[in-house]
Order: sequence, then structure tokens, then C-alpha cells
Amino acid sequence: MHALDPLPRSVLTRKAVVYVRQSSPGQARVNLESQRRQYDLVDLARLHGFETVDVIDDDLGVSASGMVARPGFERLVAGLCAGDIGAVLCFDASRVARNGRDWHHIVELCGLVEARVIDHDGVYDPRHPNDRLLLGMKGTISEFELGVLRARMHDARSSKAARGELRIPVPIGYVWDRQIGLGFDPDVRVQEAVRQIFARFRELGTGRQVLLALAQEEVSFPRPSDGRTMISFDWIPIRYRNVMSVLKNPFYAGAYAYGKTERRTEIVDGRARKSYGSRKPMEEWEVLLKNHHEGYIDWEEFERNQALIVTNTYGKAGGTKSGRGGRALLAGLLSCARCGRKLAVHYSGRPPGRLTYRCNRRRGELGVECCFAFGGVSVDAAIAEEILRTVEPMAIEASLKAEQTRVEQQHERERVVELDLQQARYDASLAERRYAACDPDNRLIAAQLEKAWEATLQRVQACEARLDAMRSTEPPTVVPDLAGLAGDLRAAWNAPGVSMRARQRLVRALIADIIVDVDDEAREVVLTIHWRGGQHSRLRVKKRRNGQHGHGTSEEALAVIRSMAGRWSDDHIAASLNRMGIPTGYGNGWTARRVAGTRRKRGIRAYHSSETDADWRTMTEAAKELGVSNHVIRSLIKDGVLPAEQLVPCAPWQIRAEDLRSEKVANALSQKKAPRRASCEGQMSMFSDS
Repeated sequence: MHALDPLPRSVLTRKAVVYVRQSSPGQARVNLESQRRQYDLVDLARLHGFETVDVIDDDLGVSASGMVARPGFERLVAGLCAGDIGAVLCFDASRVARNGRDWHHIVELCGLVEARVIDHDGVYDPRHPNDRLLLGMKGTISEFELGVLRARMHDARSSKAARGELRIPVPIGYVWDRQIGLGFDPDVRVQEAVRQIFARFRELGTGRQVLLALAQEEVSFPRPSDGRTMISFDWIPIRYRNVMSVLKNPFYAGAYAYGKTERRTEIVDGRARKSYGSRKPMEEWEVLLKNHHEGYIDWEEFERNQALIVTNTYGKAGGTKSGRGGRALLAGLLSCARCGRKLAVHYSGRPPGRLTYRCNRRRGELGVECCFAFGGVSVDAAIAEEILRTVEPMAIEASLKAEQTRVEQQHERERVVELDLQQARYDASLAERRYAACDPDNRLIAAQLEKAWEATLQRVQACEARLDAMRSTEPPTVVPDLAGLAGDLRAAWNAPGVSMRARQRLVRALIADIIVDVDDEAREVVLTIHWRGGQHSRLRVKKRRNGQHGHGTSEEALAVIRSMAGRWSDDHIAASLNRMGIPTGYGNGWTARRVAGTRRKRGIRAYHSSETDADWRTMTEAAKELGVSNHVIRSLIKDGVLPAEQLVPCAPWQIRAEDLRSEKVANALSQKKAPRRASCEGQMSMFSDS
């Protein structure tokens, strides 16, 4: 139909609808001329004779690709189905729909209700074949045009990204410079915040521990002020997502990565919906250019970090689990030599329970008996002893290295606080200048500026206090004497302040895996240790029998009891064991009752006192028999006059009964008034006998 041909009365009695749409919020905000031309269609509708004209502009800034819901388009369809619309006015076919399904749906509905489609080129009646063909071609051309434009833009973007020249958004710590291109953020404080995360991850090995360490030191992390651009930052307490986003981003390793995510389409309520940001594996990234720019770390360290992060993932199949504390030193390190599965940790009995390593994966998967199980305390102790034996030759070198690392970390922490203080002083100076430039009579603004100035001054004081506290707690730099350090490794390992998490981390730093089997005939646990350096060693640990616990009396204590029993009372034996620092199997002190119980259990003969005509006397019994004090007996023993024996160091002296009646002892006791001195043969007296 020609644009100037009059419309039927049946069409003009209904209302005309002007459909206004733009594809994106940016177009709706900036491209105002397109909006004006679409709103001008109201005058075109009145020119054709319509008295009632409605404008549907609910879809401004909404794409017409068919992937998102359009409330304005749904209103248009509802009005056509109700028969209230006589004409649909649009700027062109692309304004109504960019996909053939929606466009042909509108054309079909207009043909059913005898409505017209009007644009600047003419008036179309979908009932006529020629008009219907022309409308179909316009819709197809609009859809094809969108595809061509999208393909060209995507190809150009991919081509530029393949050269590493596409200016993609960069993470915190980098900026795009107009002259030199990509480089570090000029703010040194931002750089140090990023470097601190990598330095702590090298030391601690887990993102969670990095967060806890930095949070304890009150380290802040920058966040863009508007949430997107990197022009200005707000410094907030560091969060876990900040740590992980830095550790997982290959950009910090000097790699230019493009196409790390993909778009996925699914049908929701009969409409195609697209989701963005679905991550792809590294091997499927579109572009990965290594050594593209200067990185905070190298690519090898980035790969090690990713492998360690995957290993730390709790419940992840494969790999060695990270040290998470608890009571089991080797949790996640033991593998079964029979089925190859990882051994699980079990606790039985009342809390805290008995620690047991058990290979029972097959029972849950196949319903068969478990391969084996054994107590974990003795195995953990054997592995700890093996590690200490291996580390002892390198103890001094490792300690010097640890001290050097500690000093470097202390300096890094001080540098971070110094940068915070420098920034706080600048902010305070800026706030002071703003307050000084304000008109004092304008109290509304002056009061706010004064408040901001006071806040910055308080921040300066807080930073100065942190720096002073950090420097005051730093010990003087003195090279310690580490000559006897190798012998103190066991004391350091068993120190109360050393957590199980720290011991687990040390074990995992030295041992890659441990293959375990049980020798049922010898009742031994066979451990094949795979060290990190590629070496292997085998260790056999005695497997306890059923009902046997790990709190038995030590062989050293049993040797003392066996040597002293029969000559000394249980009280004397208990006192000797306590003086020697030998505890019971449960770590308690000795009493006569505990010594007696151990003797009866081991079949050790009891003490025979002097009242039963025994051949031996104690110091007290000897003093009583000779009628002197214990001090006199001790002096006689010291001077060599009275022979005596000690079965073990710190044990009571044992004196034979026949030695008490010797002539030498009698002569020494007869000299009551003269001082008793040790006789020295061949020495002349200073005084004569006369």
C-alpha cells in the first residue's frame, strides 16, 4: 500500500502503537537522536488518521536478540491478540525484533487482526502476499545484518587480542598507559599489597593462612572507588576473595590471557537465555601469550601455585591433602600398597579417641573387607623420628636461612606500614589544604572538611603507633650461636608452642608420599617413604597386638627397677626414677605403689631389708648401725674409706655389711675430735708429733 493511501475506517477506529526501542543502556543514554526519530512516529500515526496513539517505550536499553525478556514487546503482542491495535509503527524492522521468530510472530498477528505495519517507507498489509514478502525480507535482512556486525566485531577483537594489543580490563596492580602501554601501577602501595600476597603464599602454602596472616597484621587491599575503573581506590581490610583472585590470575605471571570464559545458552520458560562468565580450562583459552609483560612472579611459580591450590582443595580426588591440624600427622599422605587407595583416619573410643589409619575404601565401594588397619601413634612417632634424623645435618644451615627469611619478612611488613603512613600523611596534608582554602563563614562545608581532616590525623597516629610497635618488638640483630642446634631439634619438634598444622606442613615439605603395607607374620607396618628429592627409604614399625596400648613403661625405667629391686625399697626406687626424670608410661611421676605394680606385672623380685640379714645396707641403715649421722657416712664414702656402690646415677648408695666392720672404718671413726681428711701417701706433715 502506498504511504499516502487512506486506511480503512475499521482500522482507524482502533489505536495505533508506536514501539520505541534501543539496544543498550549506553545507546538510550547517549544516542538521543534515534529516540527523537522514533518518538516522531506519533506525528506519522496522526497523519494517517489515527486519533488514539500509544507509545510503548518499556524496552529502551533492552536487546531484541530474543535472549532477554522484553515487557514492552509482550504488551504489544497482548494488544494485537486482543484486537485493540490497528497499526504498529516502528522505525525499521530492527527496532521491533532482531530475530526471525519474534518478527514473523508480529507479522502473523497483524495479518490475523487486519492491523497494519507502518514505517517511514510505507504502509504494509500482512494479508497481501507482496507486503508479506517485503516484511519478511526486511526482518531477514535485519537479522542477517546483526549477525554480520557481530561477526566482524568479534573477528576484529580476536585478531587484536591474538597480538596482545587488545586493551582488556587489567587486574589491580597494572594500568594501561597511553604512551608505554601495559605496566605496573605507579602507586607503590598497590604494588606492595600484591607482592605481599605472593610472598606469604610462598611461606604458608594456603590462601586461608595468607588471609589470616595479613588480617592479623591489619594489611589493607585496594578496591576501585566506583567498583569498575582503576582511577581511584578505597583501602579496605583484605578479604579471602582478594587473595584468591591474585593467586589465580595468570596476568600477574606476565601472561596475556583472552577468552578465559565462555557464553552458554539454555532454554528457560521457552526462551533462550545466555549466561556469561563460565570459566574454561586453560588449554581451551583463545589467547595465552606468556612473557607478554613484566610480571610479579614468573610462569613456573604460577603453575606451582595452581597445583598447590588444587591440592589444598578439601575433598578433591587425587593429590595429597594439605595440613589442616588435628591429631593425625600423616593424614592424606598414606597410600595402600595393595589397592592403591588413600588411607583414612579413624578415631575410636571416648574422646579424644584412639588414632587409627585404615584402608577401608574398598568396603564402601565394593562391599569387601578392608585391606588392613593399624594404630597411628607409633607410626607417626617413627616418621617424625626419621624426619628429624634426616634434617639434623642441615639444621644449622636451615636455621640461618630461616633467620634471614624472618628478617626479610619483618622489613617487608615495616615497608607496608611505612607506605600506609606515607599515604595517610598525604591525605592529612590534602585535607588540611582543603580546610584552609574553605571560607570560614561557610560553616556547612567547613565543618565537614574539619571532620575529614581530624579523621586523616587519627589515621596518621594509628599508622605511627603500628610502626613504633613493630620496631620496638624487633629484637637486636645478633648472630646466634647455632653450634648445638642439631641436638635441639627434637625439643623444638615437641615444644608446646608447635602446632600439629606446622608439623604437618614440615612433613609435606619433605615427603611426597608414603606407601604402606602390613607384614602379618612379623606383625610390622612396612612404610616406603618417597622423599621430595626423589630418594626412597623403607621403615618398619612394630604393630601392636589387640588390646596393647602405647603407654607401656619404658625400657630405661624397667632397667633401673630391675637393677635396684632386691636391694632397695619401692620408695627408694621411685625417688631415684623421679630424680633421673624418667616418667611412667602415661607421663606421670613414680610412687612406691606404681613401682610395686610394675614389679608384679614384670615378675621382678621384691626388696629384702637388712632385718632379713641381707648383705647390703643403705646409707641410713649404715649410719644407724655405726651410731653416726648420714653426713659422716657420706664423708667416708667421698674420702674412699668406706666402699659403696650406685647401681644407676642418682640411686641411693649401697654398702656391704662386712665393710662397715673393717679396720679402716674403725680407725676413721676413732678420730672423733680430729678433723678427718683424705690421707695422701708420701705427703709430709707440717707439724711434728711432739
